Order: sequence, then C-alpha cells, then structure tokens
Amino acid sequence: MRRRAADYRRPARRRFPVWIWVVIGLLFCTAGFILLVLKQNQDHHPTPVRNGGTLQSVHNNLNLTKETTNSNSYARQLLDQMTLAKAYIVIAKEHNNHHLAWELASKIRSGQFLLSKAAMRDSPMTQNEAEPLIRSLSTLIYKAQDAHYDIATTIMTMKSHIQALEERANAATVQSTFFGQLAAESVPKNLHCVNVKLLATWLTTKKLHKVTNEIKNSPKLVDNNLYHFCIFSDNLLAVSAVVNSTVSNADHPKRLVFHIVTNEPNYGAMQAWFVSNDFKGSMIEVQKVEDFTWLNASYSPIVKKLTQTDFQEYYIEGSQDLNNEPKFENPKYVSLLNHLRFYIPEIYPHLEKVVFLDDDVIVQKDLTPLFSLDLHGNVNGAVETCLEAFHRFYKYFNFTNPVLSSKFDPQACGWAFGLNVFDLVAWRNANVTDVYHYWQEQNGDGSLWKLGALPAGLLAFYGRTEPLDRRWHLLGLGYDVNIDNRIIESAAVVHFNGNLKPWLKFGIGRYKPLWERYVNQTHPCLLDCVTS
Repeated sequence: MRRRAADYRRPARRRFPVWIWVVIGLLFCTAGFILLVLKQNQDHHPTPVRNGGTLQSVHNNLNLTKETTNSNSYARQLLDQMTLAKAYIVIAKEHNNHHLAWELASKIRSGQFLLSKAAMRDSPMTQNEAEPLIRSLSTLIYKAQDAHYDIATTIMTMKSHIQALEERANAATVQSTFFGQLAAESVPKNLHCVNVKLLATWLTTKKLHKVTNEIKNSPKLVDNNLYHFCIFSDNLLAVSAVVNSTVSNADHPKRLVFHIVTNEPNYGAMQAWFVSNDFKGSMIEVQKVEDFTWLNASYSPIVKKLTQTDFQEYYIEGSQDLNNEPKFENPKYVSLLNHLRFYIPEIYPHLEKVVFLDDDVIVQKDLTPLFSLDLHGNVNGAVETCLEAFHRFYKYFNFTNPVLSSKFDPQACGWAFGLNVFDLVAWRNANVTDVYHYWQEQNGDGSLWKLGALPAGLLAFYGRTEPLDRRWHLLGLGYDVNIDNRIIESAAVVHFNGNLKPWLKFGIGRYKPLWERYVNQTHPCLLDCVTS
C-alpha cells in the first residue's frame, strides 16, 4: 500500500499527561464542596437584607398545612389527640362526667395555644413543647376508656350526633324558607298605613265618588280603538307602579285604558289613589271582585274549590304534610284575584284585545305595539320559558295520570304569566274558559298538579299560545341577583317574580331603583306613613 505524501498525512494526536487530569479533577471536587458548604450555610443562616436602612432577616415561612398533614410531625400527633379528646368530651357530658369533660377541654385549649404559637413564630413545634401535652391527653383518653367509653361507643355516639345535626340543619332550612315565604306574603307597615289613610279619605270625600261614577260611564272603557290593560291585585303601590311605568314609557298615554280589579277591603283605597293622582291623561277603572255575582260556585269550579271548608282550613290552620313546598301554602292561592285572568272575556264582554299585567312588573318600553302583533289565530301571546329544563310540562304535571299523558307532550315548552296579549275574540270562539273549567274539574283531588294559576293556564292555552320575542318580558328579578344589566335595559317589561319583591326590605337592592322610580314618593299619605 502506498504511503501518502507528508503534506497529506493526518497530524498525530497530542496526549495530555496523567497528572494534568488529576489536577483538573481535584479542582472540580474542591469547587463542588465549596458550593455545598455555602448552600448549607445559606439554609441555616438567613441572609440579611437591607430595607429602609435597617437589616432584616429573610425567614422561610412555616407551611402549617404540610406540618399538620405530616404523620411524623408533633403538630399532627397533637391534632389527632385533640380530635379524639373532643369526641370523648361529648360522651363524658352525656354520662354526667363533667370533671373529665372539663379536663379534656382544658388540654384542648392548651393544644390550640401551642399550635397558634408555632404558626406565629413560623417554626415547627418542638418535642419539648408537644410531648408533655400529648402525654397528658393520652392519660385522659385512657382514663375515658377505663370509664367504658370505648371506640365502638364513640363511633355510635358520633353517628347519632351527626344525624341529629343533619336533622337540625334540615329543620332550619325548612323554617328559613317558611319565614321567607311569610315575609313575602306580608304587607309592610307603611304600605298598610297608606291604605288606611286612603280609605279614610275615600269615606269622607264625596267628590271622589262623583268622579268614580263618571269613569264608570265613560265610553273609553269599551272603545276597541284604544289600548286596554288588565291588572288584578290587592297591592295598591304595586299596581300604581305598574300603571305609572306603563304611561311614562308610552308614546300616547292618553290612549291607554287600565282595568283594575281588587277586593272589598282595598277598593276604597284604590279608588282614592287613582282618582286623586294624574297618570298623564290615561283612563283608570277600578272594580271589586265581590261585584261579579255571576262568578259563583255553580258556574266556576275554582270558586267552588276556594269556598270549600277543608281547602280554607289548609291555609288558615296550616298543612300537616311536611312534604309540601312552603310556596304552595301561600294565601294568594285562595284569592280569587289570582284566577280572574281566566274570566277576562266575561268581565269585559265588549273588548277584543287586552294586555294582561301582573302587579309585580315594571314597564320600560312602549307596549302599544303588542296590540298590532299577529298572533296567527292563537289566543295567548306570551314569552316562552323553556330554555331551562325546569319549565317543561313534565315539571308541572303528574304525567303518570293517563288523562294528561294521552293529550299532552311532557317536553312541551312552558311560558310565563305577567305579560300576556289576549285575543278575546279568538278566546270566545275557542271556548277557552270552558277548557279551563274542564281541567279544574279533572284536578279536583289535586292529582294532576298542585296549585297555582300557571299549570291550569298551560293546559287551557295548550296549542293556542303564540311565542313572543324574549325581550318583551324578562323574569327573575325577585330571586336572581346575577341578571346582566344589558339584558335588563333591553327588556320591555321586567318581572319581580319570586319572594324578593321590590317593596319589601329584603328585596334585591340593585333592582329596587327600577321599581322605586315609578312610586309617587311625594303623595301626602305616603309621606305621612314613612315619617310616622
């Protein structure tokens, strides 16, 4: 094999002597040792730092959670002993051994002091601190065991106490719901005061009676070229806020006619309020339900049911069934005003179209365009509420009953009362009131649904309801605190459905101004009652 020329040969590698490699290794070992020593010194001696001219030490904070979860720490051992001692305190008290219970409680307080002391100084609990207390607690626990407080007894006692606490919690929840419902049903003192003063004004001022008689004979009440609204309520200020908000946001308030129906105790106050206040030229008629003599037990199944003795006793004496929801014991269910909405064509035989409003709504837009909406032959125009599963039919009714399951879809969409457009001509043609009577008779024993006007309305207007744009009617201001302000501003009507009504002290604060701005705060009766 020929050898390459000298110029093209690979240069030979130069090898370092062994002693050089030994020196390099010693240098690396020395550097590593120095770094290790420095690290340990830094861990054991906090580095001083300058802050505002003074030297402060940097401490590694104690993680108390890790300390108490570490099975080898004294804090964990002490906590375990304290937990067991707490159980024996309960058992000792039950056996009237109050001295032992006092001793255990004293040691527990000492343990809590040691734990807080360790947490404050940011350092673990030492053996010298924890051991005496752990030993004394162990002695007391052994003493409790000698008194026949064994583990089995402890477990059974704790189980019984847990069960008792759960029962007390459930009872407190039911009681809280009941008191909340009771407060929602009550009339605030100042509002009751207003009613009394207005009633006195009505009884002593003959001029008001003359104006009322003129309104009753007004041709506007039956003029179908005007816009007619129906409100059935016994709450004076609530109805006033509905009327005031409607006329305040109407383009032509003088073309609005309000038909209000209340009961005998509130009739005089209602008349005095609406006659003595100006609502931008709108016409306001007030009637009392007691004058509807045709609405009696022989004609209406719901009137027959409401006048039954056992049904009245259910609300006067209270239900003994603990499974009943408190909301179904609301006295509004025995008020005929709650069911008048199903008799609107009979109450106003000359009207062709009306808008029904609940007394806990506030109007924010002009509602007159509702009267020109095409309901496509349907009777009821309403906003559907089935975006959530709760408002499907199967949530309202007992579909195990074949009478319902054979005629209705359990997944059918529910809708809301509060803002409804009623075509009274289509209503009369479809005999919707007769359909309502039929289902009330079928539910005589309460087997199809519980109570309320909405379930009966869902059945009576089934297949006869036209869905409205959701912006017409926003619900939830009486229970939901998280409604977006933009949604509220865009709604034509906001509904305070729920217990947290805006006229109550515990109403939702951020929604109250929506209602309060439409209450006549300058009325003399209201001023007297607020200040007195």
